[in-house]
Amino acid sequence: MGLNPATFYNEQILPRCVDKMCANPEMEPWRRRAVEGLEGTIVEIGFGSGANVAVYPPEVTRVFGVEPSSTARGMAAERIVRARSQWSDAEHPFPMIEMVGLDGESLPLEDDSCDGALSTFTLCTIPHADRALAELRRVVRPGGRVNFLEHGIAEDSATVVWQRRFEPMQKRLAGGCHLTRDTAAMVADAGFRIDHVESRFARGPKPWTWFTVGSAINPG
Repeated sequence: MGLNPATFYNEQILPRCVDKMCANPEMEPWRRRAVEGLEGTIVEIGFGSGANVAVYPPEVTRVFGVEPSSTARGMAAERIVRARSQWSDAEHPFPMIEMVGLDGESLPLEDDSCDGALSTFTLCTIPHADRALAELRRVVRPGGRVNFLEHGIAEDSATVVWQRRFEPMQKRLAGGCHLTRDTAAMVADAGFRIDHVESRFARGPKPWTWFTVGSAINPG
């Protein structure tokens, strides 16, 4: 029996659309900012098609990837092979990357087992972002950092009006993605200490391009 249309869309079409929108060359500078300061062993929730693989800092030695989409994981496997073949830092080996789970709300990792965590365009979509952040608080060691790059609710009221209007459609077409979540506030509410945060419009339609990039520390 084949997939029903909704399942086919979510499993086969949506991951490829997200890859086109979020893994294009214009996004690379944002992603490079998002990974700054990460080192050692990290967990990346919403690993997606592996768009961050090529920009991990050389200090990152191991990555635990969490991604629910089998299509995205297949695309990521190809991207990992390409990134490994192009790795040129002889002093730092290409990081070990291991896919470990499907759900950011329930990580199959031990307490304090990671030096850091990364989320890019993920906290907008996870059904219960507070649970995912609580899991990151659990698995990231005290003093470790959580880095994030997300789109969300804008600062100007005119854009917010349109974000609220478009959000129901956005959630239906983009796998539950919200336009009005406040990433920095969610991270702080989860108990992390915000270290740095920067928000501004990227190029493109304003309801979708208010980007926030930042990092926070797990105080333990």
